[in-house]
Amino acid sequence: MVGRTPDEILADLREKRGGDVRWADGRTFSLVFDGGEDVRAVAEEAAIMYLHENALNTLAFPSLGSIQAEVCSWTAELLNGPDAAGFLTSGGTESILCAVEAARERARHERGVTDPELVLPISAHAAFHKGAHLFGLRTRTVPVTADWTADLDAMADAIGPDTALVVASAPQYPQGLVDPVAEIAAMAAGVGAGCHVDACMGGFVLPFAEMEGRPAPLWDFRVEGVTSISADLHKLGYAPKGVSVILHGSRDLRRWQTFDFDGWLGGRYVTPNLQGTRSGLPMAAAWAVFQYLGVDGYRRLVRTTLDTADRIRACVETIEGLTVLGDPVHHLLAISADPAVDPTGEQAGRRIDPYALGEALAARGWHLDRLGPPPSLHLTVSAGNAMAVDDFLVDLEEASDEVRGGATGAAVEYATLE
Repeated sequence: MVGRTPDEILADLREKRGGDVRWADGRTFSLVFDGGEDVRAVAEEAAIMYLHENALNTLAFPSLGSIQAEVCSWTAELLNGPDAAGFLTSGGTESILCAVEAARERARHERGVTDPELVLPISAHAAFHKGAHLFGLRTRTVPVTADWTADLDAMADAIGPDTALVVASAPQYPQGLVDPVAEIAAMAAGVGAGCHVDACMGGFVLPFAEMEGRPAPLWDFRVEGVTSISADLHKLGYAPKGVSVILHGSRDLRRWQTFDFDGWLGGRYVTPNLQGTRSGLPMAAAWAVFQYLGVDGYRRLVRTTLDTADRIRACVETIEGLTVLGDPVHHLLAISADPAVDPTGEQAGRRIDPYALGEALAARGWHLDRLGPPPSLHLTVSAGNAMAVDDFLVDLEEASDEVRGGATGAAVEYATLE
């Protein structure tokens, strides 16, 4: 490889980006969540300042130790955990992996569990299964009820003496519903197991939604038996990728996450999460966004987000052949075929295939994730979508008319936490 000029390199990068999703135009309902030009500007200035810093050793970079402690403290206050303590990670997947590993260690040392199990509803994120695979836990998956929340009877049957961790979501990703956390946490506590609440999607929405008069059933550290929570700053916290918070209910619970090793020639090696070297860039950018927005700024963005999601849900319910799965009231929703439009009955010609609808919307410049079962289109609505929602609703109605009764589409995309 021969070195090139900066102008040539940057021109190539601009060309490569030409086919990427148009998140800055509000046309992307996943992957990147935009708090606006002012929020971006603050984050970018902080990112440049910490472009090269390494959080592997916070003794060398005490500013990053302070940043991590302050962000975790603010998040703990937001999630009503006065004694909660945690760390920053690279994203929701790493936070979830850390929760699984910490629960395994706690179960092993406190209860002598040698064949640990992870109990979770089928709606819980795939990262929990990844954690079980990596850390040697057996999974016991339970169904959801008709309202898409965890089946409590099935969960009670699955929890037992080998349970290390029980999972609830606030909200769960596929349909955007909040699981019955209080009941799940009580079951976990009954056998001495941990209860992790996956609030990667909701941790920086639900608290402010509650302030705005749209509460969910209690799901955070106010619930007795909740031992850990994950919340992603790089989602609806509006920080750049990738930064998430993993909080444990106390410092004593947090210690099970830390890896401490000195059995080699390189000295004592202590890491609080799965990474060794950690970029200071996303940590500093998240700290700056937190500082800039404050409670009032987040409430403003959440109001915009919820109003936008409400408009989309209302529009979907007016379109023959489509429905919103369940009754989500926050920022996540899944659009699916209306079961009232019977594909074998006389209205068969009126049915809409969600994947075909997704292709029609993609042709109009919109990005929505595809998921299932059942086949559906998934939207994570953020404040950045408000600027384009009028155009989206027009295109949604036109695309629905275009594909109604037509061929099915291909499920070629996948949902992702990150």
